[in-house]
Amino acid sequence: LYDVGIPDVSDLAQQTHFSTAESGGTAGVMADYFTNENLEGSPSEHRVENSINYGASPTAELGFSPQSYPSGAGSARWTGFYTADAGTYDFFVQSTGEAGGFYRVYVDGKLILDSWTEARAVAGLETMNLSNGTHKIVVEHHGRPGFLGARFRFGIVRHGTYVRPSAEKIASSVDAVVLAVGFNAESESEGADRTFRLPPGQDELIEKIASLNKNTVVVITSGGGVDMHEWVDRVPAIVEAWYSGQEGGTALAQVLFGDADASGRLPISVERRWEDNPVHDSYYPKPGTEEIDYKEGVFVGYRGYEHNGTKPLFPFGYGLSYTSFRHSNLSVRPASPATNTSSSGLDYDVSFDVTNIGHRDGADVAEVYVGETDPKVPRPLKELKGFARVNLKAGATQRANVHLNARSFAYYDVNAHQWRVDPGEFTIYVAKSVDDGNALKTKLTLTADQASKETER
Repeated sequence: LYDVGIPDVSDLAQQTHFSTAESGGTAGVMADYFTNENLEGSPSEHRVENSINYGASPTAELGFSPQSYPSGAGSARWTGFYTADAGTYDFFVQSTGEAGGFYRVYVDGKLILDSWTEARAVAGLETMNLSNGTHKIVVEHHGRPGFLGARFRFGIVRHGTYVRPSAEKIASSVDAVVLAVGFNAESESEGADRTFRLPPGQDELIEKIASLNKNTVVVITSGGGVDMHEWVDRVPAIVEAWYSGQEGGTALAQVLFGDADASGRLPISVERRWEDNPVHDSYYPKPGTEEIDYKEGVFVGYRGYEHNGTKPLFPFGYGLSYTSFRHSNLSVRPASPATNTSSSGLDYDVSFDVTNIGHRDGADVAEVYVGETDPKVPRPLKELKGFARVNLKAGATQRANVHLNARSFAYYDVNAHQWRVDPGEFTIYVAKSVDDGNALKTKLTLTADQASKETER
């Protein structure tokens, strides 16, 4: 059984009703178009439009067709009045980002969405409470639509109204639900950023369906992490499907039905809040400038979370399986002559046992991290230096090996302009993720002679 779950954003935009005046107006918004990109001078065209919905596909059910963006217009301003019952509302914009889709939105004179000078979100979303009554809405846009077409939509949706009754009916009557959410070409693009939040209505869809069916599997299509904090503890399974290409559907079905073991591992950390990300405060230019200060240095990704003492929702390297694995018998020894790549004696073989302690066949990805105990320069607590993927029958054990070389212990000396290894103590970890509290670990001490030979080389 299938249902779309929530309306498309073009439908949501079309269903957003405005009036041209606070009282006594006609249905629609006042649209002013300008030949320049700065809303300057007198409008080249002034008209009333029933909605802000460019690039929409004709929808027979609603009886509307795509609107026409006037030829020669470089910027536009829409002004309308929206009557609300007291409550919480989503305000969304869907545009084309750097391909002619810069915008800003005002509610009662307050700027709530701003992608006017930087394409901060190809599909912007803001939530706020509205009091009972009429509110003035101003939407501004500039840029000629480019190769992505003339797509520009704006809508307002009250919380609690997104989910279709037909979807609720299905969720209440079946054994399990596979709930597909995430982004697509109209909400995530190379020409703009995207929101950390899921697109309009999807969080509400997850919460509603999960409340109706405890066996709800959430499948996320995205190019990175998303905000899950409102519902992550209310669903039993989450699959990050990424943008998986033409065979992605087949692979997903094989994993969901158990024909293949779920064995992927996160190549990123997924933060609990966007504010937790190490680059949050240096992601965009300083106000009034075109300057970005990359002040996080080497502490990006999982290195930044550990450096800042911030726990992500899901750490780098994390991933579940349909079976369970145990790591044991860790050994770190100088590499054999056949695998030694340096004359300094800084090649080591990290070996360990991987045992499938579950009841079905599966694949494990064991990760090897290295951390310097007392570095002379700021360094991450630990860094991924290798991994071993092992396919095992239920109950089987296999010896795995990861080779470390001089670069595994080195840092880049910015003053000497070369890679450097310092003598001292290092910790070797074998883990299931960067945040694995049960990781195997052992100490390794590099001598001054080893370090000096490698640095000279």
